[in-house]
Amino acid sequence: MNQLQRLPGSNMAWRSCSVLLRLTREEVSRTGVRGGRWPHSFQQRCGFKKATRKPEPKKVEEELHSTHSESSEAAHRRTSTPSWEPQAPPSPPRAFSGLVRPFLFTVGFTGCSFGSAAIWQYESLKSRVQSYFDEVRADWLERVRPQKQGDIRKEINQWWNSLSEGQRTVSGIIAVNALVFCCWRVPSLQRVMIKYFTANPASKALCSPMLLSTFSHFSLFHMAANMYVLWSFSTSAVSMLGREQFVAVYLSAGVVSSFVSYVCKMATGRFGPSLGASGAIMTILAAVCTKMPEAKLAIIFLPMFTFTASNALKAIVAMDTAGLVLGWKFFDHAAHLGGALFGIWYILYGHELIWKNREPFVKIWHDLRTRGGPGRGGGGGGGGGAV
Repeated sequence: MNQLQRLPGSNMAWRSCSVLLRLTREEVSRTGVRGGRWPHSFQQRCGFKKATRKPEPKKVEEELHSTHSESSEAAHRRTSTPSWEPQAPPSPPRAFSGLVRPFLFTVGFTGCSFGSAAIWQYESLKSRVQSYFDEVRADWLERVRPQKQGDIRKEINQWWNSLSEGQRTVSGIIAVNALVFCCWRVPSLQRVMIKYFTANPASKALCSPMLLSTFSHFSLFHMAANMYVLWSFSTSAVSMLGREQFVAVYLSAGVVSSFVSYVCKMATGRFGPSLGASGAIMTILAAVCTKMPEAKLAIIFLPMFTFTASNALKAIVAMDTAGLVLGWKFFDHAAHLGGALFGIWYILYGHELIWKNREPFVKIWHDLRTRGGPGRGGGGGGGGGAV
């Protein structure tokens, strides 16, 4: 995750200019008029006494202020980086006490994510029979209805159906990231984007940015690189976890990685805004590499060099650990490391602790869902699903 850079203002130059103008006006008045009267020789030469003309400070200051505003607006239009207003970091005694709300939000949001995923899977299994009859009816209508040549909608459907389930799942995530990226380009939304779509423990908004910053990218290259990695690992991750569990893990990973970033920033005192999906993507990458350690991976620009998934994961964890210890500032190494460790933990322990124990919760939902309804006795719990 890239760190947004702070932009220095141009107020100092304008203050110096205004001070220089005021000093010039004062020097002119002091040298030209003495005691409220023009010099005697100048009055004699003219033959009459000319009244002094007082300067108009308000008019000059208004012109100077308008010129300053126009120049500031022009400079704002030229730059493509959002202005960052520095915020005072919390005082040391209250530093870690400010992590209570983010911690509760992390635990609560993670529980809600997996609970919603279990309900989602239950409803998907419940409607599978109805979907089967709908597909049969659609195939029959497709054969009866005359075919249209060059139908764009048909071509889009064929392309969509050619994608794997994992690629179709992450398409929505990529679309949301692209929408947020476009919002960064709207000048009137800059304050809102910085407040709610960048994660910073020194900000007034602490909890919601932990999730929203996972979908936020200011740089096009940053977003393209993250989405390419997500697209590459989506097929393996969704086939391993299932669509519902994958979404729950991805969203929870974004919040968990942001919380780890908060803790490290509080501990080191290196405050600053962070954004990007790197923490959540590191969780997916680490989960796949942990589950399939012997899988062969390659770099997009160097396809001739291959390495195992376990070696790639070790190298990534080592690099982010070094960056965290040495204080490298180009990436948010704490978020990367937190995401990777969360992915490893989930495959080794979290899947058994969380997803395997969802049956009681699904049974409660089943009872609420079918109580007094026409589908009493239908459904069948939360059986089935991914490994």
